[in-house]
Amino acid sequence: MTNFRDKIGDIGFGSMYAQFNGIALGSEEAYQGVLSALHAAMDAGVTFFDTSDIYASAWNKFGENELMVADALRTWNGSSADKAKIVIGTKAGITRKPGEVWGRNATVDYLLRAAEASAGRLGVAKLQLWQHHRLDPNLKFEEQVQNLDALRQRGIIEHLGVSNYSAKQLRRAIEILGTPAEGGIVSVQNQLNPVYRQELDVLEVCEEFGIVYLPWSPSKGVKDLDSVFATIAKNHQCSTHAVAMAWLRSLSPSIVPIPGVTRIETVLDNVSALKVTLSDEELSQIEKSLPATQPMDAELLTDQPKN
Repeated sequence: MTNFRDKIGDIGFGSMYAQFNGIALGSEEAYQGVLSALHAAMDAGVTFFDTSDIYASAWNKFGENELMVADALRTWNGSSADKAKIVIGTKAGITRKPGEVWGRNATVDYLLRAAEASAGRLGVAKLQLWQHHRLDPNLKFEEQVQNLDALRQRGIIEHLGVSNYSAKQLRRAIEILGTPAEGGIVSVQNQLNPVYRQELDVLEVCEEFGIVYLPWSPSKGVKDLDSVFATIAKNHQCSTHAVAMAWLRSLSPSIVPIPGVTRIETVLDNVSALKVTLSDEELSQIEKSLPATQPMDAELLTDQPKN
C-alpha cells in the first residue's frame, strides 16, 4: 500500500451528519458532545478525519464543519506528537448559494479559492488531503483533472484525492496526475456499503495502483439488515454494525471505512470492528444474504461531464 495508507490507519471518521442533521447545533452542549466523540476517536488511536467545505447547516455557514473539526483537534488533550499524526481530509467542488441553490464548480479559480479558504478554516498552511468532491457537468472531464493539477502545482495540498469517480474516470485521472508513488492520486471516496455495491470496479483500480478507497456512508442499510448480521454478531459478542464494518473491510486491504461521528458510543463501537475477523463461512453467509445493490445515485448521473 502507500505511505498515505500508513498515515491514516484502518479506520477514519466523517463528520458530515454532525452539521447536516443538526446534531452539533442548537446548543453548546450538543456541540461539545460531538467534540467529545471526536476526542474519543483520537484517544482510541484514530488518525484520519474527513470533512468538506460544503458540510454546513446553511448556505451562509459554508465551512462550518471544517471549523468544528479544527476545533476538535485544537481542544484535544493529546500530546503535540500525537496531534501531528492526525490527518484531516477535506473536499471542494460543490457550491451552495442563497435559497439553498446547490451546484458544481470545478474551474481552476474556484477550486484554488476553495482550497485556500479550507486551509484557513483548518488553520494549516497546506491541506493534508484535498479531494475533488463532485464532477462538474459543465466542464470536460480532462479539463477538470488538469485543474486539480493546478492545485497540486500551487503547493497548497500535500495529498490529492478524488470522490465519486467511475473506474474509467479514475484510470484516466491516474494517467494525467500519476499514481501515489508518483505524487498523484492517493485516495478515492465513493459510496460503498451493504446495500450499495455499484462500483466495485473502482475498488479494483485502487488495488492495482495502491490507492486508498474511502467508502462514504459505510453503515447505510445496516439497521434494516440486522437479520443478516445478527447471528454473526452474537457469535462475536459485538454489534451488527461492527460485523457490517468488518465485512466491508474484508473486501480489500485498500478500504478504510469512514463512518459518521456523532456519539462516543458509536465511535467506540465502530473502532471495535477492527478486532472482528470474520471467517470465510461467515463472509459467504453475508454475501448470500445481501440484497441486490441499489441503483446508481441519480445525482451522480447528472454530474457526469458531457464528454
